Amino acid sequence: MSADQTELAFDWSCRISSDNGCGFPAPGLHSFLFKPIFEVGGFEFNKVMLLALITTMVVITFFYAAFGKAKVVPGKLQMIGEAGYDFVRRGIVYETLGKKEGEKYVPLMVSMFFFIWIMNIWSVVPLSQFPVSSVFAYPVVLAVITYLIWVPLTFKRHGFVGGWKNITGYDNSLGPIKWLVSFIEFFSNLLVRPFTHSVRLFANMFAGHLMLVMFTVASWYLLNSWMIPAAGVSFVMTMAMICFELFVQAVQAYVFVLLACTYIQGAIAEHH
Repeated sequence: MSADQTELAFDWSCRISSDNGCGFPAPGLHSFLFKPIFEVGGFEFNKVMLLALITTMVVITFFYAAFGKAKVVPGKLQMIGEAGYDFVRRGIVYETLGKKEGEKYVPLMVSMFFFIWIMNIWSVVPLSQFPVSSVFAYPVVLAVITYLIWVPLTFKRHGFVGGWKNITGYDNSLGPIKWLVSFIEFFSNLLVRPFTHSVRLFANMFAGHLMLVMFTVASWYLLNSWMIPAAGVSFVMTMAMICFELFVQAVQAYVFVLLACTYIQGAIAEHH
C-alpha cells in the first residue's frame, strides 16, 4: 500500500488488544482514494492519472525504441517487441477477424493490449501498487472506443436496414417471437455489451487490489501484534496473491482485446 493511501486507509499503530480503540483496519473504498498531486482551477491531478500518463509514455517509448530503427537482424529489444506484436496480431486479431479483415485493426489492438496490461501491472510494482484499471472510468473509455468502432462499422457494411438486422438479430424465420428476440438482442448489444465489456476488466482489477491490500495490511497488523506465525502465513498469502495477480493482469488484457475483436467481427459478418 502506498504512502498517500495510508493516511486515508488505516493507522499503522493498530494492533490486537490495543488500548487506542482501533481494531483491524480493513481495506475498503478508501483504498482507492488519493490526494491530488496538484490542483489547477478545480482540476485535480492525482496518482491514478499520473500512472495512466506514465503507462502511455511507456508503451510509446517501448515500441519506438523497438521499431524506430528496425533491422533485418533484430536486436533483443526488437525481438521482444516483435514477439509481443505478433502475439496480439496472430493470436487474437487474425484468429478472430482473419488476416485480410484484421490487418487494419492490428495497431489499435496491440496498443490497447499493452496499455491495459501495463495499467494492470502497476498493482504489483513497488511505490505505485495500484492498478489503474480498477478505476472504472479507464475501462469505460476503452469500451466506448470499441463501441464507436463496431456500431458505425455495422451500418457501413450492411446499410441502415441491414445494420439494424445485424444488431437486433431480426429474422422472419423466428415467427411470432422475432420481436421478443430483436428486443433482447437490441438491449444486449447496444446497452449491456459496453457495460459488461468494461466492468469485466474493472471488477477483476478492483477485487484483486482489494485482496492484495487486505493480506498486506493483515501481515503488518499481525506482526505489529507480535503474532509472528500468523503474520508469516499472511505474508505467504500476499506473495501467492501477487503471483496470481500477475496471471490475471495478462489474462484480462487478453480477454478485453479478444472481445473487442469479436464485436468487430460481428459487425462485418453477414447477417443470416
